[in-house]
This record gives sequence, structure tokens and C-alpha cells, in this order.
Amino acid sequence: MEKVKPRTLSGFMELLPARQVQFDRMVDSLRETYSLYGFTALDTPVIEASEILLAKGSGETDKQMYRFTKGDADLALRFDLTVPLAKYVAMHAGELTFPFRRYQIGKVYRGERAQRGRFREFYQADIDVIGDGALDISNEAEIPGIIYRSFTRLGLKRFCIRVNNRKVLSGFFEILGLSEKAGDIMRAVDRLDKVGPDTVRDILTQDCAVSSSDAGHILDFISPAAATEEKLAAYRGKSGLFDTGAEELTTVLRYMSAFGVPHEAYRADLTIARGLDYYTGTVYETTMLDHPEIGSICSGGRYDDLAGYYTDKKLPGVGISIGLTRLFYVLGEQGYLNDSLLTAPADALVIPMTDDIGPAVSLTTLMRDAGIRTQLYGENKKFKAKIAYASKLGIPYAVFLGEDEIAAGKAALKDLNTGTQELFDYEELISRIKSGVLSLSQGPVIIDK
Repeated sequence: MEKVKPRTLSGFMELLPARQVQFDRMVDSLRETYSLYGFTALDTPVIEASEILLAKGSGETDKQMYRFTKGDADLALRFDLTVPLAKYVAMHAGELTFPFRRYQIGKVYRGERAQRGRFREFYQADIDVIGDGALDISNEAEIPGIIYRSFTRLGLKRFCIRVNNRKVLSGFFEILGLSEKAGDIMRAVDRLDKVGPDTVRDILTQDCAVSSSDAGHILDFISPAAATEEKLAAYRGKSGLFDTGAEELTTVLRYMSAFGVPHEAYRADLTIARGLDYYTGTVYETTMLDHPEIGSICSGGRYDDLAGYYTDKKLPGVGISIGLTRLFYVLGEQGYLNDSLLTAPADALVIPMTDDIGPAVSLTTLMRDAGIRTQLYGENKKFKAKIAYASKLGIPYAVFLGEDEIAAGKAALKDLNTGTQELFDYEELISRIKSGVLSLSQGPVIIDK
């Protein structure tokens, strides 16, 4: 039989065991943080009916969606976690308690061109708050507090949460008489960080058919050169929509410090537009200060009618999404992952030194009952190979049980990091391993340089 060369598809990530442990630790940290804020876990299907996912789709979304048929069914892989949430809330609105706060960490699929740091299959880590008919703006102010706590618990220090309000931009375009082109202009503005002001100006004048004068006004308005407060003050009273957005943005910024976000970790940024049309109010993007080329590592915002594709019931919401696979890849590439943390599959390896392995099996069971992750080595190998096995896996402790140890009711404990070896009774052996493993597991997942 001809052998098939094993390969992983382009745009899909597979990790070696130690890296997988680090990734899982990031996921666990996010779950713990989200739970602190009263979010409940949710898991929606990876496969949906295509019509469900295409209800809010754009031309770009349609191109990127993995779509296929099975019998008569037209199916697709989810491309984000927000649209399945909208479907879920619309279906179960009569059974849920509002505001409904959920988090979800799961895989999504986009058939875009695979490139460095861009994946076709990747994890997103989302939170959303959904209201019944209305949703207080305090929720929009709380979201940056969750972003800040999430990243600081992971170990990131130098990042900035950038906040804007789409109503400010839409109101400004209204003042210029460009309301009908607001969506196209918003998408152009959202590309400013990626392509620069000159290219955005060309997009505005050529693709959006905006006059050169208006394009200049737009670029001046979103430029960080002048303080946001001054820009807002200059245009207040000229558009009700603008005034509403300015008030909402000011309110969110005022409450953010009370939600635990220090002033140096956020700023108002009128360039933040978010290209997706369903955002209607506050929008967020979070970037690493030392690596702006990475782009946003967490984004989202307020939406008032996302579930409107499935129900007449008004279900406004606000949420964020972390592209976890991309973030993990970039952090690893930049050397931010904390490799000193314990990533071994076991805390200890029990090595029987007698033909009768019964006592070693009993000790292994005792250690597992005490919460120590324990492997029993049963292969017929030389002693050196057994120790090499533990070392390659990064297992910190080896436990030897020979005839003398069994007779004394003790076991030999070897610290594979220091090379020291001591004899302990079982109770003290368990205590020593636990304290040592605890010290090896302390510290953040990320070391921010």
C-alpha cells in the first residue's frame, strides 16, 4: 500500500504537547475571568444551516464561508460566534433570563487566504450581554474592565483599549451630508491603521465618491492630532445622532476607571469604526503597544438589532471577541509565552524497582487520590531510559520504590530539576511533591517584556 505523506492543511494549527498546555492555560484563565463577571458558558453547533449564517452575511462573508451539502441540507461552518448567539437568543428568548450574559470559547472557520498569523480554523473567546428591549450603557462601560482584567491575568501589561462610538461617526457623516454613504465610509475609516491616511483618502474619493474637501474633513476629524473632547465640542448641537454618540462615549469613558481600567490603559480613538455594519454604538479595539503591527487582539462593540434577522423581538447587546489562536501564535513568535511554567503531562513518575509492581501501583493510586498527576512507568527499559523519559516530558519528580523502601514504608523522591534525592514516608512524599509543583505552576501564562 502506498504511504500517504502526513500533512496539516494550510491555515490550521496543531500544537506539540507543551504548547498545547500553554494554550489550554490561556483558555482556562479567560474562563475564570469571564466567570468572575457572572457570564455563563455556552456552546453552539459548529455546523449551522447556511441560511442562518448568511442572514447577516456580507459579500466578503459569503466568499469566506465553508459551505457544503449533505443530502438535501445546505450547511456551513460557523465563521464567528456572534451570529450563532443571535440565533440562540432568538430561539430561546422566552426561556432565558435577561440581561443574558454568556461566554463562549470555540473554533470558527473562514476560508480566507492563509498567511502568517492568519488562520482558517481558529479559536475565538467571546463574551456578550444581551438585553430584552433595552440594555443600559453601564454594560458598555464594564466591557473594557473585563478586557483589562482578562489580559492582565494572562500577564500582558503594555496594551491599550481604544474606544469610540459609531453614532459619533455616523452623526459626523450626517453633518457633512454623507449619511447614505456612511457604511462605505465607515469601512474605509476602519482601514486607517492598516493602509494609512493617503490610501484611505483615495478610497474615500474614488471608491466612496466622496469629494476631496469632505475626505479632508473626515481625515481631520479622525486624526489623533487634536483632543477628542475638543472635536466633540466643536460639532455638538449640529446633529442629534452625533450628540447622542458623544454623550454615550463620554459616559463610557467616565465609568471605565470605576470598572478597574487605569487611565494609561485606554483612550478615546475616533478612528475605531469596526467594519461590520451591525455595530451601532460603542466600539472597542485593543492593541499591544510594543507590537502595533499585530493589529487588534480584542475587538467588539454595541449592537442593537443583531437578532433582528431571526425575530421581531428587540434584543440589543454588547460584546467582544478575542482571536485566541492568532494571539497565541503571535505571542509565541515574539517570545512572550512563559516557558518556565510546568507543562508536563504529569507531576511525578513512579518507577518500580522490584519485579512485583503491586506496591508501586498502590503508591501511584495513593498519589492520584491526593491530587497529584502521576504516571506509573511499566516499560521494560534500562534505568537510564526511564529517567530520560521523565526528563524529555519535563516531569519534575521521579519516585523510586525498591525492596528497601517498601520494607521501610518509604519511597525515594528525586527532583529532576536539581538532581537531589531524598527518602520520605508517603505522607511527606505527597506533601513535598505538592509544594514543589505549586511553585512550578505559579506565574502568568504571558511574560510581557
